[in-house]
Amino acid sequence: MNHELIIVLNSDGHRGIAVGRAVREMQVFCEVLSHKTTIDEIKGKDPKGIIITGDFSTVEKDLAALNIPLLHMQDEDENKISDFLFKTCVLKGDWIMENVAYELVEAMKEKIGGKKVLCALSGGVDSTVVAVMLHKACGKNLNCIFVDHGLMRLNEGDEVERVFTKDFNINITRVNAQDRFLGKLKGVTDPEQKRKIIGEEFIRVFEEEGKKIGAVDFLAQGTIYPDVIESGMDGSALVKSHHNVGGLPDVIDFNEIVEPLRDLFKDEVRKAGLALGIDEELIYRQPFPGPGLGVRVLGEITKEKLDILRQTDHIYREEIKKAGLDRKIWQYFTIFTGLRSVGVKDSARAYGYTIALRAVNSRYTVTAEWVRIPYDVLEVISERITSEVPEITRVVYDITGKPPASIEWE
Repeated sequence: MNHELIIVLNSDGHRGIAVGRAVREMQVFCEVLSHKTTIDEIKGKDPKGIIITGDFSTVEKDLAALNIPLLHMQDEDENKISDFLFKTCVLKGDWIMENVAYELVEAMKEKIGGKKVLCALSGGVDSTVVAVMLHKACGKNLNCIFVDHGLMRLNEGDEVERVFTKDFNINITRVNAQDRFLGKLKGVTDPEQKRKIIGEEFIRVFEEEGKKIGAVDFLAQGTIYPDVIESGMDGSALVKSHHNVGGLPDVIDFNEIVEPLRDLFKDEVRKAGLALGIDEELIYRQPFPGPGLGVRVLGEITKEKLDILRQTDHIYREEIKKAGLDRKIWQYFTIFTGLRSVGVKDSARAYGYTIALRAVNSRYTVTAEWVRIPYDVLEVISERITSEVPEITRVVYDITGKPPASIEWE
């Protein structure tokens, strides 16, 4: 793709990412590079301007010789960035996601030709957009494998299957592996062990299904730009392969990995998805951990606990949406704590489970703040959960930031 380019040279951790996102939001394409990037590499990219974050004045002196407009940023002043882009560099602003989405489709069409592509479909935003983009690029040569491990939210598996088969007519193999996963997880309580079992079993199922399809030329994955940036922050090679379904390259016969979203930030992925006609409900779905609800059931995972958690999570998400807060909160979900507490139900003593509510906002996921959900909304959520889910007698709200807590409880 040929777009006006701004380079952000970063020596200040996440400030460079913040500046890069601000530039993109002004419809200008930028690359965030390590401050150790050589002058020759920068020159070879033919940027229209360079923004420097942090302090390395010696490099700034060398860059001046390129006769390219420079801006030194110690903060994230968007007015200063805008003036630099449109007054100093005199850019048009041609990074428009509605157009970029289809440019990426054409690029994938040219790259893949008539060869086979295999895509691991989780139902998350990234894999969904990748699948739809590749379908438009190579049609029936795309094969998606959706492993339903029984650790998804209420009706989520059915929704994913419906969207891809009915809305987009994409080749999708849904593997119902709930019993298989729960069997492997039986009796396991250690969080790290649970994660490893879920991850490895996913790979095993994916391998088995991939072999049934036959020789595959490309493996598609949902690497996005923050992955690429972080791989080059230490001055090592900027771009490296991100094997999101680790271990598969040695097992399935394909020639190359394709990563259609590798130049996009998360918000740009969503905009691209909307431009491609994906339903908003899928595009703005809550971020979901790879192990699914397996890390939101503390202790041993059972179908009973998962079903209880699914019901409470559905109520929580429903009420947050009714309150108009669903686009204002980055992540919100319930946790099956496993704790029992005394309560009263139907005028009788009850000894039920405790459900915790979690809601956080975060810009870069490294830190997060707990969200001040209005008391009246919390009250409705608590009343609904305790009245509609018989096994629950108590609802608590997690008001811990990250750090010291993590976003997930396991």
